[in-house]
Amino acid sequence: MYNVITMKAKIIAIGNSKGLRLPKVLLEQLGIEEEVSLEISNNGLLIRAVGGVRFDWAQAFMEMARKNDDGLLDLSSSSQWDDKEWEWR
Repeated sequence: MYNVITMKAKIIAIGNSKGLRLPKVLLEQLGIEEEVSLEISNNGLLIRAVGGVRFDWAQAFMEMARKNDDGLLDLSSSSQWDDKEWEWR
């Protein structure tokens, strides 16, 4: 569990964009290194640490299954090489 921290941060110019400068201690506590997930909510903006390379795949697969969109796209087909040359060892 994290300590509740309340702070203000100034919005800064970064080229043609805007950004927030977040304290190093806050980033370390949350395990944020290079990438975050942003979510707009009724009360503002939620910034979350990205949980790994495939952090959202489970949710995406469940949604695909719900829509019956989780079938194979590449139907299995064998070639002459598969039939005559391939050997399991």
